[in-house]
Order: sequence, then structure tokens, then C-alpha cells
Amino acid sequence: MPGKRVVSPVPTKSSAPELPEYLLLAICYSARMAVGVALCRRLAYKSRMVDYMQKGGPLMWLILLCSVVAVAVFVERLLYYHRASINVEELLQGLSNLIRSRNFAEARVECQASLIPVTRVIQAALNRPHFPRSELREIVQEAAQLEVPRLERNLGILVAIGYICPLVGLLGTVTGLIQAFVQLSANNGYATLAEISGGIYQSLLTTAGGLAVAIPAILGYCHLSARLNHLIHDMERAGIEVVNLLTDSEERSSIIEFDAASKAAGEQR
Repeated sequence: MPGKRVVSPVPTKSSAPELPEYLLLAICYSARMAVGVALCRRLAYKSRMVDYMQKGGPLMWLILLCSVVAVAVFVERLLYYHRASINVEELLQGLSNLIRSRNFAEARVECQASLIPVTRVIQAALNRPHFPRSELREIVQEAAQLEVPRLERNLGILVAIGYICPLVGLLGTVTGLIQAFVQLSANNGYATLAEISGGIYQSLLTTAGGLAVAIPAILGYCHLSARLNHLIHDMERAGIEVVNLLTDSEERSSIIEFDAASKAAGEQR
């Protein structure tokens, strides 16, 4: 009809093409297969480890116990050293202003807010701020010596495990070889390879297990010893700095008191 406008339809965007059903089934099947393979591998690994423990004899269970104890000690000491660590420079910078202003009560409160070895050493000096330098130095040294056994606690267990586990593995080697020769003697010197391999297998498993536990234990001890030395260095540095701050503030206060007394005597004259 004349005068009537015809509007053409606006083309709409087509939605994303859907995946075919067979492709979706293939993806689900492959995902299930991947999960199943991972579970099978994990179960196979666990069964293989149990088989190693059984064929390694009773000494393998002792080595396993040593490994559990070594892991527990390492984690406990690592967390303890992490909690005991502090930025000594920032701590001393905050305490120096309080000590110079002779505000020892607030300085002790700051140390009590985080009771760690470094702050306990500093607090031991702050409890006797008016003592001379020689006595303060002895107080700080004694407080640091009391903290060292707490820091070194249980580290000897890691060293013992690092030394004992190879010896336990060697003992397993000897017992395994004895078992192999017992099989030979029982058969008048004639034995199959399967009969002899049991003792040799046991000897190799115990040796490998002992070394596998001893090496990480020694490495863990070396790492913890380095952390321990760093903490001891922080305690010594904090003790020396606090002794210097206390003695310097005491000298300044005595000079100020002497000046005030001289001025008062001059005014009286």
C-alpha cells in the first residue's frame, strides 16, 4: 500500500553452537578415566609402600617411626623459631625513645606484649635500670643463657635420628644377608634365586630406608641450627644495645641533676 513503510527484521546474534552429545559423552568419559588412573596410581603407590615395609622386616617399621619423629620435631622447631623471630632493629628503635625519656614502665609493657627470647633478655635489663654497666652486662648474659636451652630443645633428637637410621639400615643389611646364607645352609649349599633374593631384598630395603630418613634429618638439623644461631645473635645484639641505652640515659640524668643542683646552690649564694 502506498505510504506504508515496511520494516525489515533485525538479524539477531546466533547463540554459541552447542556441542554434539557424543562429544560431551567423550569428554565425561575421558575425565572419569583420568580420575580413575590417578586413583589407581595412588593406590598402587600405597600398596607398593606397604609391600616394601613388609618385605623389609621389623627394622623398616623402626625406621618409619624415626621418620615420623623427625618430621614432628622439625615442624615443631620450625614453627617455634618462626614465632620467636622479630625485627630487632625496629624493636630497639621503639624502645630507645622510651629508655631515653626514662619511661621504663612503658618499655617493660612493650616487651611483655610479645614474650619471646629477645624481649625476655631486654626485660631482664629493664627490671634493673639503675644498675652499673658491669652488672647489667652480667644480667643480660645470664638471661640469654637461660633462653638457649629452650631454643636448642629437641634438636638433639634430629641428630640422633640422623646417626641412628643408617646404623639401623646396616643392621638390616646384616640380618638380610644372614637370612640368605641360612637358606643356603639349610639346603646344603643349593638354593634357588627366589630363596636367596628374599634376604638380599630385605638388606637393600633397610639400607635405602635408613639413608632416606637420615639425609633429610641431617639437612633439617642444619637448617634449624642456622635459625638458632640467628636468634642467638639477635639476643646478644639486643642485650648489648639495651645495656648501652640504659647506661647512657643514666649518665644523662645524673648530669641533668648535677646541673640543677649547681644552679640551685648558685641562687642561694
